[in-house]
Amino acid sequence: MNGSIIRIGLLVVLGLVAVVFYAMTFVVQQTQSALVLRFGAVRSVVTAPGLYFKLPVPFEQVTLLDNRILDLDLPAQEIIASDQKRLVVDAFTRYRISDPLRFYQAVNNIPRANSQLASIVNGNVRSVLAEASFTAMVRNDRARLMHRIRDEVNREAARFGMTVVDVRLRRVDLPAANSAAVFQRMQTERQREAAEARALGAQQAQEIQARADRDSTVIVAEAQRRSDEVRGQGEGERNRVFAEAFGQDEEFFAFYRSMQAYEASIKPGDTRMVLSPDSPFFRFFNGPNAPRRDTTQPAPAATPAPARP
Repeated sequence: MNGSIIRIGLLVVLGLVAVVFYAMTFVVQQTQSALVLRFGAVRSVVTAPGLYFKLPVPFEQVTLLDNRILDLDLPAQEIIASDQKRLVVDAFTRYRISDPLRFYQAVNNIPRANSQLASIVNGNVRSVLAEASFTAMVRNDRARLMHRIRDEVNREAARFGMTVVDVRLRRVDLPAANSAAVFQRMQTERQREAAEARALGAQQAQEIQARADRDSTVIVAEAQRRSDEVRGQGEGERNRVFAEAFGQDEEFFAFYRSMQAYEASIKPGDTRMVLSPDSPFFRFFNGPNAPRRDTTQPAPAATPAPARP
């Protein structure tokens, strides 16, 4: 009986010791820093990881803060650039708690820090980008603008125990209505340029076609002229040869021309000619050596028939 009571007592004592030890200790991780508070006031700041002790009383508490880089997404806001264009800017920032004591005294916790930092970042984004043009934000000077915003925010965030690691402009764009109007204007401009290019191409095509037609006409006319000259020379040579042949043998030439005339005029089938039988056209029907008939001499007079009794 006494032994069981002793054992129970030892267990109770060990339990109380464990509870007191748990209440007296706290662990700080590598990604954390700790503030030991007594009656709401900061008694000590712990930044190194390890096991630490505190008084096991309700009025002494420990607040843990995250030392890692924290993300803060900002709502999209509309600004007016230096070239009077309305832009929708979507940004985000990354920060860390650099001074836990000042952070706790200024904003106390991370949600309030996010709210305070969001207003600082939005104000600096609006003031810095208001001095830049749309082209500078989108293409030419974006990195410098983001670095400038980060430096401006850091100067204000230092009094809250925070260090801004980076500020990024995720999106800089025109509002939806303006984007549609700009797109329509760009489309109209491209259509105008395309129409001008097509008109210029059509003009050049007509010029090339006209030049080709003119060159073709000149080439054909030159070829025709050359052809006529060659044909005339050939005909002249032919006539010369005919003349020489006629001068060498007039009878053969007359015979040859008569044969050509017979071939051209007397065709197979229905050929009708109304000529006198003694016409010079039929001279060579009696043979190649037929005498030439002189059609200029009058025909002999017919002998009159004797009178009937």
